[in-house]
Amino acid sequence: MRKYEDLYRHKGLRNQLINVLREKGITDEDVLDAINTIPRHYFLDSAFDQIAYEDRAFPIGEGQTISQPYTVAYQTQLLQIKKLDKVLEIGTGSCYQATVLAHLNARVYTIERQKKLYEQNKNYIFKNKYPNLKFFYGDGFEGLPTYGPFDKVIITAAAPFIPPKLIAQMKVGGMMVIPVDEANGGQRMLRITKTGENSCVEESFELFSFVPMLQGKNG
Repeated sequence: MRKYEDLYRHKGLRNQLINVLREKGITDEDVLDAINTIPRHYFLDSAFDQIAYEDRAFPIGEGQTISQPYTVAYQTQLLQIKKLDKVLEIGTGSCYQATVLAHLNARVYTIERQKKLYEQNKNYIFKNKYPNLKFFYGDGFEGLPTYGPFDKVIITAAAPFIPPKLIAQMKVGGMMVIPVDEANGGQRMLRITKTGENSCVEESFELFSFVPMLQGKNG
């Protein structure tokens, strides 16, 4: 059984990470506080303990990664989370991004298509601290229609297109943050605001690099 410890050394490294995120343009103090509070090393294999607070992605198995802290902060900042927002997350992965959202007092519904990763999250260490976080095994392109509509939707994988079923599950006035493949490589971060039942406004932001968003379930 792994022993989880959040030491002064870890807290000091998180403080350094927050300085890096500020330098890169993250300004939302609530987002920064969440990242400064949540022990990222808990979401990684213990072999990564010494480097868990470097601003980069790490493998978590099944061909997936835990996103770099800047990416987590960037997407979360774009979402403009408000207390009790109902948030659909596509791609649970390590559950780090979902934990940041839950720490911001959102009601988080997170889907994972990789059965092994979904099963691992049944032992989620913060289950009692964040009862506002619900886990689902399924196809992210399908969303969770029975739990919608959602105030916010976040996709944590490279989408080949904007999934229409996820737009349909958003409330009018709701937002989606999604990295979408570009022809010349990489993904453009988009924020889509639903302005009516059949209308949306799209904003374009920086380029990123994500693992691909795949259809169906695996496992």
